[in-house]
Formats: sequence, structure tokens, C-alpha cells
Amino acid sequence: MTAEELLRFQPPHKRTELVDGVMLVREPAGFRHGVIASVIGARVRNHVVQHELGVTVAAETGFILRRDPDTVRAPDVAFISRDRLPPQDTRGFAELAPDLVVEVLSPDDQPGEVLAKCADWLRVGCRLVWVVEPERREVRVYRAAGSVAVVGESGVVDGEDVLPGFSCAVAEML
Repeated sequence: MTAEELLRFQPPHKRTELVDGVMLVREPAGFRHGVIASVIGARVRNHVVQHELGVTVAAETGFILRRDPDTVRAPDVAFISRDRLPPQDTRGFAELAPDLVVEVLSPDDQPGEVLAKCADWLRVGCRLVWVVEPERREVRVYRAAGSVAVVGESGVVDGEDVLPGFSCAVAEML
């Protein structure tokens, strides 16, 4: 399947991604997942707007990461810096990796799938990936340079050089 075919064929009430030409279909995220993604998205967006840094996109916005076979991934929250924005009239999926991606884990997420998704983001140029783990009450921070940090509930996640000046207590995300 291609990215264009995925865009035309969306099963109702399902979340979809495309990995190496194969469509992955998942159930909609649960309530807690939605609340956490919304809180993080709002905080990131407020900071981005206040400092005119670029744009944020909501859950399930697809990005083409590879072609032939196509891979389209959709994070829970993403930030794209002002100097990397696609044209505003872009239809369909943007062909770029966001600067920051936030993935909120659901109870049914498989660790191997999550790591593969993080690797996909980082491989194509995403600079920072936050994996929010509600059950463990922590955030795993993956960086393009290859380092990983675990920030517990009493810690603070910051935007580093990707989202300058941003910080948020992990407890406030959960």
C-alpha cells in the first residue's frame, strides 16, 4: 500500500499507520491516553505559539518517513520548527520528520513496536522523542545523538535545543 492509498482508505473508528507498505490498524486510544496527549499537546502548543517557534500538530497527523515501500507514522503530538514547515496548502501527509515527537503509551502497546517507532522517527531526522509511560509514571527521552534518559514522576522534561525554553513536570503530564 502507498501513502496515497492509506490516505484514501481509512477504516472507520480505527487508528492506522503504514510501515514498509503494510497498513497497521489499531483500536482508538482510551480516555486516559487522550487526556495525557491533550495536556502535553496544549502545553507544547502554548509555548510554541508564545515564542513563535513553528507549529504543533494533533494526534494522528501522518508523516511520510520513507518511500517505496512507504512508511507513514502518526505521533500523539508533534512540533515542527518554523524554518522546516511544509507549505500551508499541503494536502495529505507531509514528507518530513517533526523536530519533536511525543508518543503516549497505551496498555496494549508492545515494547518492540514502540522502540521500532522511535527508531523510525530518529532515523529520518526527528531530533527528540518523548515516550510517555503512564503506568510507570515516567517519560523516556530519546535523542538524535543516540542518548536516552528516563525522567521519573518527580522530574522535569525540557525541550532542550529542539524546543528552547520549554519545561514541564512529568507529574503535570500524567
